[in-house]
Amino acid sequence: MFREERGRLLASLVRRFGDLDLAEEVTSEAIEAALVHWPADGVPARPGAWLLTTARRRAVDRLRRDRAYAARLAILQVEAERADPAPPADADTDLPDERLELFFTCAHPALPAEDRTALTLRCLAGLTTPEVARAFLVPAATMAQRIVRAKRKIREARIPFRVPGPDELPDRLPGVLQVLYSIFTEGYAASSGARLQRLDLAEEAIRLARILRRLLPAEREVAGLLGLMLLVHARRDARTGPDGGLVLLADQDRGRWDRQMIDEGRDLVPVALTGGPPGPYGVQAAIAALHDEAADLAGTDWPQIVALYDVLFAVAPSPIVALNRAVAVAMRDGPAAGLALLDDLADEPRLRGHHPYPAARGDLLRQLGRYAEAAAAYRAALDLAGTEPERAHLRRNLREVEHAHGRRETGAADR
Repeated sequence: MFREERGRLLASLVRRFGDLDLAEEVTSEAIEAALVHWPADGVPARPGAWLLTTARRRAVDRLRRDRAYAARLAILQVEAERADPAPPADADTDLPDERLELFFTCAHPALPAEDRTALTLRCLAGLTTPEVARAFLVPAATMAQRIVRAKRKIREARIPFRVPGPDELPDRLPGVLQVLYSIFTEGYAASSGARLQRLDLAEEAIRLARILRRLLPAEREVAGLLGLMLLVHARRDARTGPDGGLVLLADQDRGRWDRQMIDEGRDLVPVALTGGPPGPYGVQAAIAALHDEAADLAGTDWPQIVALYDVLFAVAPSPIVALNRAVAVAMRDGPAAGLALLDDLADEPRLRGHHPYPAARGDLLRQLGRYAEAAAAYRAALDLAGTEPERAHLRRNLREVEHAHGRRETGAADR
């Protein structure tokens, strides 16, 4: 309930007081108060309203204690209302969720691109600073500095809390899409903890993407992002076993995939890919659709997937795209071809803290019978993996290649 209410509460407080730091602090205080009172008094009938009332009182108390701070906030609020007057209470609006206003505020072009996503993940999705840092493959201290810097920029630049007009959307929308994608990614493959997936985050990202799709039906990349999320999230039930362990794509029971969600996602792919040059989310949605259409791993259209990764790399080049393409090439042309491409990425800084890279090398080395090297790669992946299901899977692979290497060494000694 706290995870669901936190973003909505924070957005309401930012709108009311115009200060993100103040809103975050009193939101945390309200949740702390709930943890004290609710176990004794019971959960209120309207928990969100209880939290909002408590947080507002804490904010007012703080402002009363600090007259200079209160005066500065009053000036900011007057300026914001002049620039963007609030609609009447009974106004007909097609914005169903106040949190989207905070998304656009955090994705303001005055902020560096990396700071926009980091701040929104921290404030709207409620991720911890280390979780956000893992999503960006940077140290936690670096991420903490980015978040503080972004808040200071919003405050000093007096960025308004509002949804941008049509003329501003082209510059502002990519930042919001990246935010939603990052939230979904953390939900699909959690950066840390006992569970592989954080379904609440993935579903929250999908819900917000649906809202954005209704608001911006002509934006092809919004359709692409929503399609990608649906096509990937459709596999959620098959990705873990009864004990919560990781189940690889090759071993998943495809009968457990959500076919209704797959159909909805597939319908969005042509919308995303027609009418102009393809965007990265539309291309990734097309790749996900090919996976979902295949009866099994062997029957997957790997040549087409490699071709789509070529397009994706041309549109949005990154070491992560190159890693995924190398794995697809291995499926099309064999493990040696894929391993050669992975070895070419060995010096990429962004992959040094990314456990799927050494894990993929371990898998390909294992297929080639290079067990000692595979074991070293799995150990490197184990040092980086954040969730227990991933670590358990890597430990199992490590034991198997160590055993295979031991048998080979024993056989060589006997000969």
